Amino acid sequence: MLLVLFRKFLGKRQSHDAPSTADTPEQKVMRIQQGNIRLRNQFITDYQPYVAKVTSRFCKRYIDPSRDDEFSIALGAFNEAINQFSPDSGRSFLSFAETVIRRRLIDYIRKESRFTGQIPYSSFEVEDDEDSVVNPVEIHQAIEQYERERTIEERRSEIVDFNRCLQQFGISFGDLVEASPKHSDSREALFAIGALLARDSSLMSLVLTKKMLPIKELLEQVDVSRKTLERNRKFIIAVALIHCGPYPHLKHYLNIPEETRGEE
Repeated sequence: MLLVLFRKFLGKRQSHDAPSTADTPEQKVMRIQQGNIRLRNQFITDYQPYVAKVTSRFCKRYIDPSRDDEFSIALGAFNEAINQFSPDSGRSFLSFAETVIRRRLIDYIRKESRFTGQIPYSSFEVEDDEDSVVNPVEIHQAIEQYERERTIEERRSEIVDFNRCLQQFGISFGDLVEASPKHSDSREALFAIGALLARDSSLMSLVLTKKMLPIKELLEQVDVSRKTLERNRKFIIAVALIHCGPYPHLKHYLNIPEETRGEE
C-alpha cells in the first residue's frame, strides 16, 4: 500500500499532462475514451488506492496490491469500466466501476474455488445495480469455498517452511513426534518454556545464530533440571520457532497462546 501511495505521489509530480483538478472522474473518463493514453495511465494510478479499498471490502480482508491476485483482477476490471462507462446511464463512474470490479472478482473466485453451483438457490436471486440477476447465496458459498482452499494452501506453505527451518537445527517432524511428552502437565511446562524463550530476544538470537538451545541461560529463568532441558531440546526449540515465525495456522492448530503461557 505504501508503494502504491508513493507511486501516486511521483505520478502527480512527474505528469506533464495532468488534467485540471476540477475535472470529475466522469469528465476524465470521457477524455480517456477519446484516446488520451497518458491520462488513462495517470487515472488508473491515481485510483489504485480506491481499487484496493473496494477489493478489500469485497474480500473482507486486507488486499496487498503488490502480492494478491485479487488486486490485479480488480485493477483490470477498473480499466474495463473506463472503456464501458457511459454518462447516459445516470450513474457515477466510481459506482459503475465498483460493480464491474465486484463482478470480475466473483468470476475469479468461482473459477479459483472450482465452484459448480450444484445447489439451485434460484429463490434467492436478486437484481444488482445494472439489473443483472445475481445469487447472494451462491456468491457467499463461492467465497467460503475459496477461503477454505486458501487456508489449506497457506497451512501447507507454513508446514513446508517450518520443516525447512527445523532442518537447519537438524530436527525432523519424526523427531518431534518422538520428543513430544506423553503427559499433558509435562507438555504444558515445555510449551511455557518455549514461549518464554521466544519472548527473550537475546536468547532467541543465540538459538538462531548457534542453532542450539541456550541451556545455561534458560536454567537461570526456569524451574526445571538441566536434564529436562537437554532431553526436550528439540521440542522446546520447535515451540520457540513457531512462536517467532510467520505461522498463524500452526499456532492455532497447536493452541499455543503467545503471551499468557510464559506468564503462567
